[in-house]
Amino acid sequence: MSELGKRIAFAVVAVPVVVGLAWSGGMAFAVLVAAAGAIAAWEFYGLAVCAGIAPLRGHGVVLSAIVPLAVFVRYDGAWAPPVSVLMLVVLELLVVALWSRGPAGKPMEAVGITILGVLYTGGMLAFGVALRHHRFAIDAVAGTLLVALPLVLTWGTDTGAMLFGRAWGKTKLMPSVSPGKTIAGAWGGAVVSIVVAMFAVRFALHPYAKLTMAPAAAAAFGLVVSAAGQLGDLVESMMKRQAGMKDSSALIPGHGGALDRIDSLLFTLPVAYVLYGVLLTPTP
Repeated sequence: MSELGKRIAFAVVAVPVVVGLAWSGGMAFAVLVAAAGAIAAWEFYGLAVCAGIAPLRGHGVVLSAIVPLAVFVRYDGAWAPPVSVLMLVVLELLVVALWSRGPAGKPMEAVGITILGVLYTGGMLAFGVALRHHRFAIDAVAGTLLVALPLVLTWGTDTGAMLFGRAWGKTKLMPSVSPGKTIAGAWGGAVVSIVVAMFAVRFALHPYAKLTMAPAAAAAFGLVVSAAGQLGDLVESMMKRQAGMKDSSALIPGHGGALDRIDSLLFTLPVAYVLYGVLLTPTP
């Protein structure tokens, strides 16, 4: 099965699960996101080790799980972690590096890659929780649709890229990073994403969530989210190339690791969150 085929097969199973838990909301959805963040962080740090960088792996995994939970707690109104607490986490990592690594253990690289891993995995996935509690998510239907749309557009992009790439793909998009991707596939994925976004706004967001975008805005949303997802895929491929690894792990037999399956979402979720605030408008 091709890489895109694996992504689509994974999406067929994962999207209904994520959407179902997003509908229920609450701590269950936050825990799902936190678990995904922890697993993705573990795999990211594994790539770092293969690339010759030794992160503070345990600390990074725990922090990656905490970030989505902290976002949920903030939206739930229980507690909002102040910036001072976040800065203390950085100090804690530096102190741990001081005692466990010392000058010979490359402490700057260790702390830097640990923080990057937390932001890249748990930090970006936390936008899934933020989407569920977006200011436009006035009820469970609206919140679920706001979470589901970037997932569906990512899936649509993968499908379009596979179909267009097979039919017309001749020129490689970035062969040094991902030899299988073509320019035709990239444009095909973008076209499918644009079409899906416009239909989703017209036939889902508008009637069921009382939210809308102008047609041009919906098209722009689909294009930008598609581009973000494809860049997310290429970024993870770049990191695997540096580490000399084909997959981020062997967690999912025949499919690689969790990070291989969600790398696009690490880009599309935060981008969608920002675009919603700019392009969405409520309707009566």
